[in-house]
Amino acid sequence: MATLNFRHLTPLVSYISPPQKSLLGSSYFRTPSVRRINRIYTSIMASAADKKVLVPVANGTEPLEAVVTIDVLRRAGADVTVASVEKQLCVDACHGVKIVADALISDCTDTVFDLVSLPGGMPGAATFKDCKTLESIVKKQAVDGRPYAAICAAPAVALGSWGLLKGLKATCYPSFMNELSSAASAVEYRVQQDGKVLTSRGPGTALEYAVALIELLYGKEKAEEISGPLVMRSNHGAEYTFKELNPVKWEFDGSPKILVPIANGTEEMEAVIIIDVLRRAKAEVVVASVEGTLEILASRKVKLVADVLLDEAINSSYDLIVLPGGLGGAQAFANSEKLVNLLKKQRESNKPYGAMCASPALVLEPHGLLKGKKATAFPAMCNKLSDPSEAENRVVVDGNLVTSRGPGTTMEFALVIAEKFFDRSKALEVAKTMLFVQH
Repeated sequence: MATLNFRHLTPLVSYISPPQKSLLGSSYFRTPSVRRINRIYTSIMASAADKKVLVPVANGTEPLEAVVTIDVLRRAGADVTVASVEKQLCVDACHGVKIVADALISDCTDTVFDLVSLPGGMPGAATFKDCKTLESIVKKQAVDGRPYAAICAAPAVALGSWGLLKGLKATCYPSFMNELSSAASAVEYRVQQDGKVLTSRGPGTALEYAVALIELLYGKEKAEEISGPLVMRSNHGAEYTFKELNPVKWEFDGSPKILVPIANGTEEMEAVIIIDVLRRAKAEVVVASVEGTLEILASRKVKLVADVLLDEAINSSYDLIVLPGGLGGAQAFANSEKLVNLLKKQRESNKPYGAMCASPALVLEPHGLLKGKKATAFPAMCNKLSDPSEAENRVVVDGNLVTSRGPGTTMEFALVIAEKFFDRSKALEVAKTMLFVQH
């Protein structure tokens, strides 16, 4: 019995020429049988359009690069499998971030992927290099002519060592460029595509890299559709700017202690970028779950593990409490009496607090925490702010309050926090190390 290849199926209507359509009459195309066939075709094509993507993770993976890639690709509708190359699902990524994978890499050997994307980070990239199962999957990807990609250390350490960049232009993190140059034609672009192979430089280029992966898989129109709501900046590599009103010095003893709550439905990209950047700046970051468990399921189904439950966290005082966004997460924050009380106490004590994306509108505003303050939020939610007069700014600081707009402004948001606690030179040092700002 012959197998029907649905990828080449065309709607019944398209087989009929315009003159035939005229003769048959348009009512023909409204008959139940034809409508049903076209509905089936649409459903089949939608299913066929789902792209399967593999994102491996390991102990020592750069969490920002992994999570941004997963988050953005899932926004585009890709079926992303996060696979641990360790013996367990939970991996200890860099900067103390714990990610729970969907599967072990051994579970993925029989799946055909439309794309394999390797995040960087050390020793994560070296673990990838030594994983024979992952090497076999990516080499088969290359032999079959399907896309594969890597960022930061992974292009040089993994793809290069496997001989998968031979004769191709590629880029990577600056300190691995010498290693890359022996395996590829090394270039210093933020994102480099050569045929079906895509490489990028580091954490600060991860969002650009992820959007380029969408274009590789789905085309430019889809990439533009997804990148708009991310609120990405257009001047990649430039120094960040922000709007500051009523400046005050943010005080702390030793190193700033910062509370980052997370919940089911939290925007994982925002949470991880805030944690990653502030820990790089040597702040003491406490990640607290407002749920009953340490593990939370974020908005794009990334599983993150908090350091403590909120019940334990509220026994300490903080130099800053900062809320990531995500619709479900923001609603969970707003419904948490303990967290709201902690925020009110923070404001009454004239200590810094902040929020971004949905959280300024859904958490701070309803609880009177924006009273007399200028703020911004996710563009579609700015109408909920009592004073949206400064809402067009990507980051707004008003005294002890800091707010920001969305996933694509999170790096700037976190760097502004670093600048307020330390100084601009410290924040720029972190930004340059991450390659968010060009040297």
